[in-house]
Amino acid sequence: MFLQHLPLAPWAERTGAGLRLTLLSDTPDLDEVHVRFLLDNEETWQPLARAADRGRFACFEATIPWCPTGPTTRYCFRVLRDGVPYWLAATGPQRRVPNEAHHFRIARQPLVPAWARQQLIYQIFPDRFARGPDAPRERPPHAFGYGKAPVHALDWGAPLDVKPSWSAFYGGDLAGIGERLGHLQAIGVTTVYLTPVFASGSNHRYDTEDYDHVDAGLGGDEALVALSRQLHANGMRLVLDAVLNHTGANHPWFNRFAQHEVPGAWQSAGSRWQGWYARDEHGRPVYWKGHQSLPVLDYAHPEVLDTFIRAPDSVLRRWLQPPVSADGWRLDAVHMLGEGPGAGNNAAMLRAMRDAVRDENPEAILVGEHFSEASPWLQGDQEDAAMNYWGFTLPLWQWLAGVDFGGRAAPIATTDLVDWLGESRAVVPHEVALAQWNALDSHDTQRLFTLLGTDEARHALALALQFGYPGVPCIYYGDEVGLQGGNDPDNRRCFDWSGASWRGGILERVKQLAAWRRDRAELREGACITLAHGNDWVAFARVNATAVTLLLLNRGDAVDAVLPLDALPFDVDRWDSPSGHAWTLDGRTVRLPLPACDAVWLWSADA
Repeated sequence: MFLQHLPLAPWAERTGAGLRLTLLSDTPDLDEVHVRFLLDNEETWQPLARAADRGRFACFEATIPWCPTGPTTRYCFRVLRDGVPYWLAATGPQRRVPNEAHHFRIARQPLVPAWARQQLIYQIFPDRFARGPDAPRERPPHAFGYGKAPVHALDWGAPLDVKPSWSAFYGGDLAGIGERLGHLQAIGVTTVYLTPVFASGSNHRYDTEDYDHVDAGLGGDEALVALSRQLHANGMRLVLDAVLNHTGANHPWFNRFAQHEVPGAWQSAGSRWQGWYARDEHGRPVYWKGHQSLPVLDYAHPEVLDTFIRAPDSVLRRWLQPPVSADGWRLDAVHMLGEGPGAGNNAAMLRAMRDAVRDENPEAILVGEHFSEASPWLQGDQEDAAMNYWGFTLPLWQWLAGVDFGGRAAPIATTDLVDWLGESRAVVPHEVALAQWNALDSHDTQRLFTLLGTDEARHALALALQFGYPGVPCIYYGDEVGLQGGNDPDNRRCFDWSGASWRGGILERVKQLAAWRRDRAELREGACITLAHGNDWVAFARVNATAVTLLLLNRGDAVDAVLPLDALPFDVDRWDSPSGHAWTLDGRTVRLPLPACDAVWLWSADA
């Protein structure tokens, strides 16, 4: 017996009366059909009524009330046939009542601004992307991180052979980004995400010294205004990086190195900012992961809350306002933020951030940085999405490269990949899964292309999954031309604008994949169904109400793949292969020779 339900219209529809659900089955003569849902965390049951068949499927429908508490209504299905119960949840068929974490979940109102799932994100580390016509700008002779360090001004692309690496500057700036928008548009990029741009002594700028002004080395406030206007004039969006968990040790509020006239929390117990920073049981400042350049803020202090979140001119609000009018924030280390020396009341802080941002601009987004599983922050009342390290990047690394983020050996079988991805989709609402930022790597990891030994065929598999899987592709600058890089700081090399080192095959592949995603709505908004998998290959279907795209990934030797299509909610009469592969259709089964280390695409031809 087969059951199917997809958490999007027409199988799940918001109505004035509640949530209308449709369950599909290849077996019409069922003894019982129920939906189990939660009202105020209490188990509630409702029968489904038989409705008109849809093609080869018997349909059963019910409308359930919205859960009055919490952001989502959670549900699963139970049917009885010949005295045997069968269950269906977001993780697929079950033989027992599913874990409630794996229930389908839908919110009464849309959770994420509609534009957020349509994007192609491009992450830029400003110092290493491009120089504008006025760069390099003169910087102070010293910077302050762990202590006083000489500033090194390096020629573009020169080896990074100075220490400390954080005080080495290549002179990339915001004007340089504006001059290179043509490159981004040619790829299909629609949103630019900038790592921190506010005044700081380091090249990474995660040790903020002034939240009120853009770093002069990047061009200052005027340069950010100009870039934002240029992006918006070209139909693109801007997301900034919010470092709210900690400041730099040289921030005037902390003033560890006595570079500012007014005593800070480091110098004086009488400082007005003394209570702004977290302290341990001995009264010593707490630093982010022990890094003494990054003292942690204490959100138990009302002035910290006002400065960053609540006040009309708070940091989160101010940069969403004209003239910059940013479209959202990426929140650095936000899971560690809270009251006291730890993450106390973290969820309350995130809800306050969401309320402030939505109040300022209902269309602005919040994207969290989480290397671990992020679902608690992604239920519709805190973040809109996360940098999807846990639910995308890490399983992809382990399947293709056999290592984790720490470089430890961590190979996984294809069945583990399928289970991992399936669970990561199931534990968040479908519309949140569609907005997740799926990256192959970032400024905090090795470059995947380097990790794969510059194997372009294997890298092509990663790109195919990045553009074919639910979520928003997030390209780390240079990935589109095969820029290499090991661990920090090597993963932050200068972009080679001469083109001499570019891998043209990768660039053309990215452009093609971006065009397919732009043209096929099911790749941006559809559900994801795992159709089949073998030892080294897997086949996914992306499905909306009218169209289907199939993506097959094979990391191993050539194999003949057999794909049963019974799980699709409707039959497809004609298929095309934009990747140029051959296939045969035998009833509701696709058979094809799957080449070694290759990605195969098929899609419904009548879409």
